Amino acid sequence: MTDKKIDEPEFVRRFPNLASPRFGSHVASASDEFFGAKERLISDAPPVFIADKYDEHGKWMDGWESRRKRDEGHDWCIVELGARGIIHGLEIDTSFFTGNYPPGASIDACAPNADVDDPSVWETILPATVLEGDKRQFFTINDGGIWGAVRLSILPDGGVARMRLYGEVAPSWTDIGDDALVELSALRNGGRIIAYNDAHYGDLWALLSEGRGKTMGDGWETRRRREPGNDWIIIALAARGVVEAVEIDTAHFKGNYPDSASVEGVDFSGENDTGLLDGSTSWGEILQPCKLQADTVHEFGGADISSPGPVTHVKLNIYPDGGVSRFRIFGRRQQ
Repeated sequence: MTDKKIDEPEFVRRFPNLASPRFGSHVASASDEFFGAKERLISDAPPVFIADKYDEHGKWMDGWESRRKRDEGHDWCIVELGARGIIHGLEIDTSFFTGNYPPGASIDACAPNADVDDPSVWETILPATVLEGDKRQFFTINDGGIWGAVRLSILPDGGVARMRLYGEVAPSWTDIGDDALVELSALRNGGRIIAYNDAHYGDLWALLSEGRGKTMGDGWETRRRREPGNDWIIIALAARGVVEAVEIDTAHFKGNYPDSASVEGVDFSGENDTGLLDGSTSWGEILQPCKLQADTVHEFGGADISSPGPVTHVKLNIYPDGGVSRFRIFGRRQQ
């Protein structure tokens, strides 16, 4: 595949990939995976091609690939989502599959906690559609359903490098008390990134993921700032809440961590994000500028936190630039 840039639809930039393992999503089953392991289908890493790599089954390919089908039917793969959500767009990526890609595909979905082995639970969200080889292909979804698993059917066989499901988490708060302390920024709870001034390096959505970063590329990092000012990122919280604690983790960032950071918040009720970006919004201080250290989990609570009241969005400012592996906001939900 060539390295030329392609135009990505807005949903790729706006929403996280719900099929990502960072949500706890996993490939539950597949009809066949003779040439390529089913788990590769949802890898967060971009697919690669290694010309001279072979295994006991033949040419190694970075994706899910079934054998050549010699009977009726088609192959399929089921992905169970780690967080229930609304899918706004799909990507089926056949990168590096040229003579072995499926000529068509469809996608079905089922509700959270449904029995994926029951044929009656599945609803089609992408009807059978033509695929091309060695290409990222995008499809808009407008059904508004809340889904817990998807089934990719390839027609009839072949290989797919990646499948991504861009959407928003639809959390269920029924099992969480109204007064419980919640990680309001977590991807898995429904937190999401809505704007930033720069994200030159790393994996942006990893910033709100679970655990600590595995490498320096597992987080948000800006380019070296050569002009006045500072870098920033805005997070829409999973729920409106009062912030009680903040965590900023600079794991693996040693010669490039920010010198300091601050956090602001706002209770925003606008219908779109424009008001957060045009300078008309008045942000309140949650965490005043504080020094950071390399490769360290920084925890702030108690007297460190200034509460402007319930907030729906937070803004992490880093001075002047650098990398942050994880950012967490803990608070109690408010109606």
